[in-house]
Amino acid sequence: MSSQTPEKVQLPDEELDWIQMRIESGPVFPESTKEKMMRKIKENPLVPIGCIATACALGYGLYNFRTGNRRMSQMMMRARIAAQGFTVVALITGVVMTYGKKDK
Repeated sequence: MSSQTPEKVQLPDEELDWIQMRIESGPVFPESTKEKMMRKIKENPLVPIGCIATACALGYGLYNFRTGNRRMSQMMMRARIAAQGFTVVALITGVVMTYGKKDK
């Protein structure tokens, strides 16, 4: 077995015009995923707060369920439902506000 190095192929400049067009037109995605997430959080900060509250209530409720504290587990499951409702209302409010801004 002999090791062969790959050959470099020369392409005419006409075939590479699309690369230049892409460079001139700018990035395809103007913002990264992280930038988009941060923008969405700034636009409607109540949704992430509701998500965190829901996760905390669920986690603490499951912990109490496992340790046998039925009363606290039941209270945390109810708190989770309330936090989920808050999150849904915050999400709908954000969508309505965003839609209202676009109409103006």
